[in-house]
Amino acid sequence: MTSYSVLMSVYYKEDPQQLKDSICSMLNQTMPTNDFVLVCDGPLTEELDAVIKEFDERNPGLFQIIWLEENQGLGTALNIGMRYCKNDLIARMDSDDISYPDRCEKQLQIFESHNVDIVGGTVQEFYGDIRNVTTQRVLPKDHNDIYEFAKRRNPFNHPSVMYRREPIVSVGGYQDFYLFEDYYLWVRALKNGARGYNINEPILYMRAGSEMYNRRGGVKYLKSMWRFRWYMKKSGFSGWLDFLYSVVGHSLVCLIPNRFRQKLYEILLRR
Repeated sequence: MTSYSVLMSVYYKEDPQQLKDSICSMLNQTMPTNDFVLVCDGPLTEELDAVIKEFDERNPGLFQIIWLEENQGLGTALNIGMRYCKNDLIARMDSDDISYPDRCEKQLQIFESHNVDIVGGTVQEFYGDIRNVTTQRVLPKDHNDIYEFAKRRNPFNHPSVMYRREPIVSVGGYQDFYLFEDYYLWVRALKNGARGYNINEPILYMRAGSEMYNRRGGVKYLKSMWRFRWYMKKSGFSGWLDFLYSVVGHSLVCLIPNRFRQKLYEILLRR
């Protein structure tokens, strides 16, 4: 079990240098991929096009570049890209994050030694440069703890995951749920019997900033959060106590000013 596909989506607002760094971090893995699926979610800038062209020409036969005529959103773009992945194992990668060199090797080792379908890991949030790590998000390691944790909080760091294709496709893949697409996917997959595991050591640097925390506030996010939490309760995945605990706490986080929300995440929800 040494073959895996990399699945990445990029759209026009991405920074060309950040995209280059992200792709390089996956090409320089100690266990390299043989299949890199890159979905261009709508027309890109000339600078982004040039970065993609350069990597494609330098690595003949490695990249599958999927061009979408219009921006479809991350979930739809990933679902389309998943159809092109040649391998059963798929490593997600965001176009502005940086993977540790041995990230995929460690995940492949877990797939070899454990009966699991989704493998994530600890991410370190950084500002500007990976030497400026501010916090890290450590999640429950074993499946049973992951399942319980998922009733109140997202159980996987999405940019860090590697998963088997079939358990993801069998529940419909990514589906529209404003800013909850990945959490919604994990809940459906876990309910359907998928087993998870988190490596309790850093495997990826995740780019953070005020914009990331700003997306987690406001009325639109609040409404989506309430709808998602009600889905979890109504579907039987979580109970009333989980629902009330999550909704009350999450609502407060949504409504406070962004600078306080960022500090709250850093102090209480990160390490």
